Amino acid sequence: MSDYDYVVVGLGALGAAAAWQLASRGHTVVGLEQFELGHTRGASHDTSRILRHSYHTPAYVRLTCEAYDDWARLEAESGEQMVTVVGGLDLFPPDCAISPVDYVGSLREVGIAFEELSAEEIRARWPVFDPPPGTRGLYQARGAIVPAARGTAAMQRLATSCGATLLGSTRVTRVTDHASHVVVEAGDTAYTCRGVVVAADAWTNRVLVGLGVEIPLTVTLEQPTYFAPPHLSAFQDVPLWIWMDEPSYYGFPCYGEPTVKAAQDCGGPVVDPDRRTTEPDQEMLDRLAAFMRSLLPGSGPVVRSLRCQYTLTPDRDFVLAPVPDHPAVVVGLGSAHGFKFAPTFGRILADLVTTGETTSDVSAFGFDRPGLTDPAYQANWMV
Repeated sequence: MSDYDYVVVGLGALGAAAAWQLASRGHTVVGLEQFELGHTRGASHDTSRILRHSYHTPAYVRLTCEAYDDWARLEAESGEQMVTVVGGLDLFPPDCAISPVDYVGSLREVGIAFEELSAEEIRARWPVFDPPPGTRGLYQARGAIVPAARGTAAMQRLATSCGATLLGSTRVTRVTDHASHVVVEAGDTAYTCRGVVVAADAWTNRVLVGLGVEIPLTVTLEQPTYFAPPHLSAFQDVPLWIWMDEPSYYGFPCYGEPTVKAAQDCGGPVVDPDRRTTEPDQEMLDRLAAFMRSLLPGSGPVVRSLRCQYTLTPDRDFVLAPVPDHPAVVVGLGSAHGFKFAPTFGRILADLVTTGETTSDVSAFGFDRPGLTDPAYQANWMV
């Protein structure tokens, strides 16, 4: 037996952030990761992720404001630059599956500045883009890139420097709630604690099985790809971008290397996270390359592709809440768009597991919503 105040299960971005926040508040913390620290089997590896204000509800937009503040705190405490502002461009083609009305209304309600651009104005400002006629652009100057693997590693280092014990290659097999305490079993060790943060992403239900809880999750295998523009200078000052239709795509300007990165959102096959491949899929690559030739014709040849997992709730909203009837066990799930909120989620999860309350609005991210409780709920990931 080993006693700690809190146990964090999963040490990707969300778990690392929670361990850092809990340890920084003076609690004894152990973090347990089933793979090696910094592994590439989940969703916290590779170079870059999007940080942006544009979202489909005012609540989400307000949460992005907190995210910018929390990334600034991470920068201050780590001594590393984390946020690279490049601007963000949402592209809404005619008859798109994702309505611009919700985005425009949400940004206006929260008071976030933005520009609305026509297809002609987009081409004039960034000649590398060739959007079809009638495309509507929504540009936010504060759109930014944050580092994935490096950001996660920084939060792990901060957690350790604050006294947390982080253990890789330590698979949790069971969590049981005994009212006065929680027991987390991993290998030959049972950890007794006041509370647990479960940030196990695709493996969340395996961790929760001892509590009789199962979240309806779908795991897909996605494929970010890097292209080498022959005229690199043309791509130095373009914004990150999102194609707001189905299929949906997104991409980045040059970031740390002479390439541009792009991927389809929710375009990969459903997989078992323990039995999925790491090899690129040629059909997915061909589909993305064809789209890039259409929207960014100068993006050039493919340099490399890699695989990453999406773990999706049916409504694509997050889970940031205690398990029903088990308030000492709190779950954090980013639903494949949570990395931008990682430092914020760490703070929120630490709040919830220690006090049961948080100053952030997480009312939409509980276990009691239709997307998690209604068996007939129709999954919708295009948000």
